[in-house]
Amino acid sequence: MTTITFDTILSELADFLQAQRPAVEPYLPLLVNRDLNGRVRIILGEKHEKDQRGEDAPLRHLAASIHQRLTPHTTSTPERIWLFEDDFDAVMESSQPFRLRDCEGNIISDVFVADRLASEATWSSIKTQASRGGIPRVVFYAMKGGVGRSTAVAACASALAQAGRRVLVLDLDLESPGLSASLLPRDRQPAFGITDWLVEDLVDNGDAVSGALSALCPLSGAGGEIRVVPAHGREPGEYLSKLGRIWMPKFVDGDCRQIWSERLGRLIRELEQEHQPDMVLMDSRAGIDEVASACVTDLGASRIYLFALDSQQTWAGYRILFQHWRRHGGALQIRDCLQIVGALIPTWGDGASREASNVLREQAYDLFLETLYDETPAAPSEGPDNASRGGLDSIFSFDLKDQDAPHHPCCIPWNQNFAAIQSHYDRLDGMDSRLADLVYGGLVADLDSLLRAAP
Repeated sequence: MTTITFDTILSELADFLQAQRPAVEPYLPLLVNRDLNGRVRIILGEKHEKDQRGEDAPLRHLAASIHQRLTPHTTSTPERIWLFEDDFDAVMESSQPFRLRDCEGNIISDVFVADRLASEATWSSIKTQASRGGIPRVVFYAMKGGVGRSTAVAACASALAQAGRRVLVLDLDLESPGLSASLLPRDRQPAFGITDWLVEDLVDNGDAVSGALSALCPLSGAGGEIRVVPAHGREPGEYLSKLGRIWMPKFVDGDCRQIWSERLGRLIRELEQEHQPDMVLMDSRAGIDEVASACVTDLGASRIYLFALDSQQTWAGYRILFQHWRRHGGALQIRDCLQIVGALIPTWGDGASREASNVLREQAYDLFLETLYDETPAAPSEGPDNASRGGLDSIFSFDLKDQDAPHHPCCIPWNQNFAAIQSHYDRLDGMDSRLADLVYGGLVADLDSLLRAAP
């Protein structure tokens, strides 16, 4: 008998249900519940409960077979596998399920999975701008820290403001805050920050701090502005105690449960309504954690910049993430928003920059081809319209050298002027705009294209 591990639970169950399709058909749809310990039970409508009574009951036979196949990752006895719900549709709606797939990625029709996690960061419930509408939101994300992500946020915000745009910058690296302190002089720091609002919101006291959550950065240009919302206020106070509570869900309007990322989304909507920015730039936490999940998948980003160095750590991390989206059905919703950013591209030596960019492009192409691109390749001559940058009804596939492809890196060359920055405000204030454009011009041009395309 095949050894069952956590990684094979769902594919084994998928193979079984597919093989037993005639016996399973009368009970569809099914909701597979995988609990915090990784044990599987199956939820179905209460009307089917009668079919497990008696020695020859069909559900009793199915339970015995499933139990044998999935032990130890199921209940202690076969009869406990089934869970019957009188309002099956309500359970489905509240569980945010994904479709069950076999080991080759094929969907098992009418069978869904609710994955119960200790953390509510699933990375699977993708909310895009198309589903949200409104002001473009841009996430700066990296699998590893130290790649110049926060500096890029500051430089892009400055360039957009100098061009007359109103930019709202959110410091969402809550467990390693600092961007806001680096963008705002000490005397400009607001009294409160994002963590303060999230904690006060739990007791319906968000209004007490909402009027002092942001401040204008002096880098704001003629007609443009940079408004910064920090992770915490000028005095952090009991920051660690607050940080340990911001992940809490809240019940609103009586019985509507909002997870923490939904509460964060509500705060961002309020900030957008109050300040009416042209664009929101979000500095995300690096790695695969709660804050990063919220920024990348839950806040309706228009563009997600994936900062990358050519290292095994970088590609292994992004491969885990991309495969998760492919496996859990999020790929179609998010892939059009992604853009690889080549970080710290070397500029010394003959051809070093070109070689580094080409290697990064090839590695990114292999990653996208393996996980997110459709199997039918695009013709090299088709250009940017070959997939409408991710239309759900078209082929999402790009040639290696297609400059409009998400795998084609928007490169940031290494520059001494942007290394080891203690204060982004001090470094950017008075800097020759041509230098900033040389380093960050590609990102700024992409942001400008998003603004022109915004409704």
